[in-house]
Amino acid sequence: MTAEASSPDASAADRLPFSTLLPFASPYLVLGAMDLAVFVYLPQYFAGHLGVGTALIGAVWMGVRLFDILIDVLLAVLMDRTRTRFGRYRVWLPAGAPILMLGLYKLFMAPPGFGAGYLLGWLLVMYLGYSAVYLSQSAWGARLATRYHERSRLFGTMTAIGVVGAMGILVISIMAKSFGLTDATSVPAMGWAMIIALPLTVSLAALLTKETIAPEVAGPRFTWPDVWGLLSNPDLLRLFASQFCLTLGPGWMAAMYLFYFKAARGFTTAEASLLLGFYALSQLPGALLATRLSRAIGKHRALMVASTCFSIGLLSILVIPKGNLLATAPALAWSGLTAGAFGLMIRAMLADVGDAVRLEQGRERISLLYSTNALAQKIAAAFAIGLTYPLLAAIGFNPVEHGVNTAAAIGKLQLTFICGPILFVMLGGACLIGWRLDARRHEDIRRQLEARDRDLAAGAV
Repeated sequence: MTAEASSPDASAADRLPFSTLLPFASPYLVLGAMDLAVFVYLPQYFAGHLGVGTALIGAVWMGVRLFDILIDVLLAVLMDRTRTRFGRYRVWLPAGAPILMLGLYKLFMAPPGFGAGYLLGWLLVMYLGYSAVYLSQSAWGARLATRYHERSRLFGTMTAIGVVGAMGILVISIMAKSFGLTDATSVPAMGWAMIIALPLTVSLAALLTKETIAPEVAGPRFTWPDVWGLLSNPDLLRLFASQFCLTLGPGWMAAMYLFYFKAARGFTTAEASLLLGFYALSQLPGALLATRLSRAIGKHRALMVASTCFSIGLLSILVIPKGNLLATAPALAWSGLTAGAFGLMIRAMLADVGDAVRLEQGRERISLLYSTNALAQKIAAAFAIGLTYPLLAAIGFNPVEHGVNTAAAIGKLQLTFICGPILFVMLGGACLIGWRLDARRHEDIRRQLEARDRDLAAGAV
């Protein structure tokens, strides 16, 4: 038995009931849907149906994601300093929902041939709302589940709910004709589905889940030396690099997915969406499997195993006959099964680092920690669009619906689609070689925190 498996874990009292987990995780129904709708369908809809150039889309998208970094840091500082009778992060979750809804509306209902200014402005609005929702819920989750393995369970549940949301987007795409929709009109329908679901799920989380604010050591709430010490934390920097690579790999794949599977593999939009459904749906058991694996070998090792298996599954696509739906589905399902571990393990490990930082600094910095995670995701997402779309133009690929492409352009498309994700996902797993914040070390940190919290509550410190 490994040290991870034999280490102390949450008691029955620490285990969150599903009556708490499910309402709290429900906003991920929309966040998971956005991961698919915004990265896979929206850019292709802009380029293929609204007549917006791929180079413009790539440049503006990258610029917005990089500028959005400042917004995340500011939001994180404000969240960590918030104290209300309702909680700290609980008030930020509903505050971000209407901003996100407005951004979704303006982008998914965008007019044909819009310019750079329109895309720039409304992407900023959408990502501002997304950041408020994502950061507040992630930080709140770290406070809700305090034990090493229970965090894997909580973030695994959030990932599973996100998969359900992604499947809803795929149903709209696959069943478009049955709903009387075309490929073009199905994209605004995706936007409306997310706009309607967001206030409902956020209300469930905010109204049915309580939040407690951790006691803090007396002193200034925000000092630059503390922030610099946090941002230079070696564990945080490794998670940042890992998150960047594990986002850029699948993001690269998502940005080119429809182009690749339609032009290089010979599938229709509906068939490509069905295959993507296998990928997305497999993340549900993948999240559960990763949670169980992490209990046996630790979160970091589970993530390293998942990154290797993901790359093997994606590479197998090259030997599958073109246009063969049944033969391609298992390869996509395998990659999805392993990708289910990426986000949830990083978020769970960040929560552990947050405890170590709170023990060292005496103050809650978890939102700032998750803002660095969001920063890694946004930079990677910016590069996923900002690199691949200009690259499509550079290799001579024509993205317009029913456009004609040469055999050379399609060959380069296939090589680019496969190599990018494998390279970055393998690097993401390699970032965690030698990770030391395991279950036993975290349990020791929690004991020290709980002892100090009791003293602070009793007025002894």
